[in-house]
Amino acid sequence: QVQLVESGGGLVRPGGSLRLSCVASGSIFSINAMAWHRQAPGKEREWVATVSWSGGYTSYADSVKGRFTISRDNAKNTVYLQMSSLKPEDTAVYYCYAALTGASRWGQGTQVTVSS
Repeated sequence: QVQLVESGGGLVRPGGSLRLSCVASGSIFSINAMAWHRQAPGKEREWVATVSWSGGYTSYADSVKGRFTISRDNAKNTVYLQMSSLKPEDTAVYYCYAALTGASRWGQGTQVTVSS
């Protein structure tokens, strides 16, 4: 089993920055990749970014490309999402996701609100 715990959400003004963290515990060896998704009120959950657990592969949704950076620290079993130039439309609950061998896991989510 893998458990995911997110942190770092909060209220930020438009144009500001925020860094989300996701700490993985448990059967870390089964993780293939980690990702962030988000769900805004009244909308479906959408993929934001992915990073491979073993190497430097990253991928981003067009809506965040150039503004968000996903990274991982294997020594700390942690994945980060650095968010810059935030816009009101980035307001959502952000979920950490782990792609495992034969399974997947979701974190509990952390709220990000971008408002003046």
